[in-house]
Amino acid sequence: MRGGNIEGKVREEIDRGWLGPDRGCAYYPCHFEGQDCTFCYCPFYPCNDPELGEVLRSRRGGEIWNCTYCLFIHRTEVCRYVMSEIERMGIADPDDPRLAAILPRAKERFFRKGKALMVLGATSDAGKSVTVAAICRILHDRGFLVAPFKSQNMSLDSRVAPDGAEIAMIQVLQAQAAGLRNPDRHMNPILLKPRGDTVSQVIVEGEPFGEYDVRRYYEEFVPVHGEGIVRRNLEFLKERYDFVIMEGAGSPAEINIYDSDIANMKAARIADADCLLVVNTEWGGSFAYAVGTVGLIPAEDRRRIKGIVLNNVRGGTDGLREGAAELERLTGIPVIGIIPHADVRLPSEDSGSFRDAGGCAEDGEGRTVVAVVRFPRISHFSDCDPLAADGAAIRYVDRPEDLDGCDAVVIPGSQDPFGDLEWMRSTGIADRLAGLRGSVPVLGICGGYQMMGRSLVDRREQPDGGPKTAAGLGFFDCTTVWDDRERVVRQVRGDLPGVGPVSGYEVHAGRTETEEPPLFRLEFFSGSEPEGSKREEEMLFGTYLHGCLDKPAFRGYLMSFIADGRPPAGPVSGRDHAERVEEGIAALAAVFEAGFDLDRLLGILGAGE
Repeated sequence: MRGGNIEGKVREEIDRGWLGPDRGCAYYPCHFEGQDCTFCYCPFYPCNDPELGEVLRSRRGGEIWNCTYCLFIHRTEVCRYVMSEIERMGIADPDDPRLAAILPRAKERFFRKGKALMVLGATSDAGKSVTVAAICRILHDRGFLVAPFKSQNMSLDSRVAPDGAEIAMIQVLQAQAAGLRNPDRHMNPILLKPRGDTVSQVIVEGEPFGEYDVRRYYEEFVPVHGEGIVRRNLEFLKERYDFVIMEGAGSPAEINIYDSDIANMKAARIADADCLLVVNTEWGGSFAYAVGTVGLIPAEDRRRIKGIVLNNVRGGTDGLREGAAELERLTGIPVIGIIPHADVRLPSEDSGSFRDAGGCAEDGEGRTVVAVVRFPRISHFSDCDPLAADGAAIRYVDRPEDLDGCDAVVIPGSQDPFGDLEWMRSTGIADRLAGLRGSVPVLGICGGYQMMGRSLVDRREQPDGGPKTAAGLGFFDCTTVWDDRERVVRQVRGDLPGVGPVSGYEVHAGRTETEEPPLFRLEFFSGSEPEGSKREEEMLFGTYLHGCLDKPAFRGYLMSFIADGRPPAGPVSGRDHAERVEEGIAALAAVFEAGFDLDRLLGILGAGE
């Protein structure tokens, strides 16, 4: 027995007959765009089929069948078949034993393991991430279920998936390109978050696993854990999607770590994936990069490379066609895409583009200048993207003089609040911020919020045995404490009172105890909670909410202080940043679709039209 509520819902669905996509539903799409909603409540639950779900143990020790990630019953051809069998057999009762017999027949008829395609780069920053996003959207627009995958991603810009897992931001973006509502931990099973020059925190399937230096990672983690992690998550996705579009990392021809590299060709072997090699033509020597990469890859793996993509071509593409023909001759691999430069604004995968710049780097050309402190261990740097999309110039600063002339300051997230706070003092930025207090708005997000307080106290076990403490900037009457309690990782929604809704996500270990008025009210099933701190008269704001600027309410609130030094008079409306990102994805896919030899691309995938 399923229980009265579920049984009653299934009975309604059986009585109603085939429905198709229910775009009028408040939750549509709850899984992916275009899903068939005939069976919102699966008639086969619990099917106990390990290819469709898994058994979870509850906190009370019991077991429950979890099919959150099963998309099989939301395919139109499956729904039509199941409903036709129900009608043919005259089934009206959800507990009719004949109902269960329909699932194996439907699986035999429609269930096929998906095919994987891997996008490699001849170098870092070749355009792998955007190529994966574009292919995901191209396939989604043709009616396929497609998922992104990156076995190992090193990034300080993560997101929280609906299931509470922490994964790289770029895989969330690629999932959006694939039309998926719920990106999950399987799409980025290993996330490396640098904590120093050689040490990274390793996140496995969305949860902290440990800290490793480079040697221990490749000598201990990879051989003992890494390959198995990659294998089980690839299998999970291939059992649920028509195509899994994989992204490599860096170069696939790093001969010093080739045998232990689980981000490129070893992952392709595990997935039995064909590969595309992407080359950034904006860089000099792009043809040499392509030929050299192919030449350094052993013949066994080289055979997997089925196409080369010449990416980011400035000016016309015709001038590359003769070179592309010679590249084909030299490598024996067809050039299946010559992709023009896409003037599209999308979140950047990592902070390397501005971290390596001397002095300050600016994004955008607007008159309003928002300075973002460029910590050595900056994290979640895309939090300010919505301001740039609104026309502000984002200036990443690492010297006190770079703060001159700014209209607002953002103190962003940090992977090392103690170290980055000390860095701000040593560079003179802390003193410069103190001088700006009250004259321009200052917003601290997560680690930046913690630094704005009176003090920081880490009570966790330290090398010297005692707690680690530091004086904060003193902008707020609050203290942040780290202890052995679990870190907070969650998606949140709430309200900026009198202005409008906000949403975002939290990823942090410290807890901040504040005496200041709250910035937001967050909504949970148990009720509302205050969040953050503010001193409007001094234009000081602090919050743990990454993504707080995505919705127009808080963005307009902050801009009101920049323009007038005071809050807006009433509610603020405008565009969600997600809408702009969606437009950017569509524009990106259009550029790639025009530049691809689509027959060849779809032929490699076995998805020919």
